[in-house]
Amino acid sequence: MEKFDNFLNSIDNIVWGIPTIVLILATGLILTIRCRGIQFTKTALAFKNIFKKNNSGKGELSGFAALCTALSATIGTGNIVGVATAIAAGGPGALFWMWIAAILGTATKYAECMLAIKYREIKPDGHILGGPFYTIEKGMGAKWKWLAKLFALFGVMAGLLGIGTMTQITGITSAAANVFDPHNVHIAFNFAGSDYSWSTVIGGLAVTFFAALVIIGGIRRISKVAAFVVPFMAITYVFLGLSALIMNATKIPYAFELIFKSAFGMKALAGGAMGFVFKQITDAMQKGIARGIFSNEAGLGSAPIAASAVQTDEPVEQGLVNMTGTIIDTLIICTMTGLSIVIAGGDLWNSPEIGGMGLSGVALTSAAFSKVLGGDGCSVQFMLMLCLAFFAFTTILGWDYYSEKCLEYLTNGNMKTVKAYRWLYILVIAIGPYFTVNAVFTIADITNGLMAIPNCISLLVLSGVTAKATKEYFDKC
Repeated sequence: MEKFDNFLNSIDNIVWGIPTIVLILATGLILTIRCRGIQFTKTALAFKNIFKKNNSGKGELSGFAALCTALSATIGTGNIVGVATAIAAGGPGALFWMWIAAILGTATKYAECMLAIKYREIKPDGHILGGPFYTIEKGMGAKWKWLAKLFALFGVMAGLLGIGTMTQITGITSAAANVFDPHNVHIAFNFAGSDYSWSTVIGGLAVTFFAALVIIGGIRRISKVAAFVVPFMAITYVFLGLSALIMNATKIPYAFELIFKSAFGMKALAGGAMGFVFKQITDAMQKGIARGIFSNEAGLGSAPIAASAVQTDEPVEQGLVNMTGTIIDTLIICTMTGLSIVIAGGDLWNSPEIGGMGLSGVALTSAAFSKVLGGDGCSVQFMLMLCLAFFAFTTILGWDYYSEKCLEYLTNGNMKTVKAYRWLYILVIAIGPYFTVNAVFTIADITNGLMAIPNCISLLVLSGVTAKATKEYFDKC
């Protein structure tokens, strides 16, 4: 298993090398400039439009339902587990690079969702199909259809093998085991040298069963569940995060200081470790940006697939609505998690060699919240488990929808294949808990990076189209 993890890490380092990081950041920066800082000047309008009713346009979902479907896929383990793994691997500075990726990514999210509506297709039976694959094919021209197919293939891989299934179910079962069997006493079976407790087995089966009930019902059932669960779970977790920060308000300035120092290698520089400065910066950038994309999916090309189904004739309006998802997901929810972990102290995430416990994933987040909130820790761990379960469950649903649409495009609308895929997706959910946490997150990182590359290329090529449509809309308002 260690060799397999090392193999995945080597691929991950290639996919998430400097070129990919530069591509993603450059895309967000160029779109920010060409759209005149839309994420700064139009944020209030964007939040106002979330609840705007627009039933005159063609589509399957309301703007609010589409946003909740997109948020159901983004507010997941990335907010609880992903932030923790980023800090454990890249230090507190990873949180800074998550912010940078999110600020620039807000413009990216606006552009990709706006273009998805502009280039979507309405099928003869009335259902909608849209996303980066049609943005590439129609916007860039038929000669680029191979790139559109490549994006769709990566989208299916991401849903089936990465962000949609194994990372989410692993997050849920890990949290359940942390609460109900923290010492791994009640063993159900041993596989490949690893013991799996009954809490993991039962939790995995329960999530698989309930996910199957919703997934088989299609997009309308998924959107209804998302519209109900997403606001509830977000408010619950925000309450938990705010409580942690309010109770430790005096430590927040120190946390920010540590984050900035770590982001630019100042800690290593102060210690006379010049040779490690560059590594500290690149590790923080790589893990922060990769986990940031994992969390908010800006530039990934997933949210546009849900946005394309909105009942609207005005692409710019829904682009504004969807860009709020990045703000909610990373700049609010991930920040609360990250600050709580940093405030809790490096003795939790530092390696044992330098006096730390070497925690990562949900164990790190759980330990951090327990420490900063005080008490016996059991109630905090239980609440965190519930939040993670809801977060991850809705992400499973959202990514089934995304990957189904990618498969529909790949197979030219062969719905029999799509329906068969649903059962394969459910099967992968069932086996997900029995992979290592590091392995599933690395697979998710790889597939995310592969999706982002063709999507960002199309956004750069069509940045002029985005800028023109944006200007025309606000000129007539």
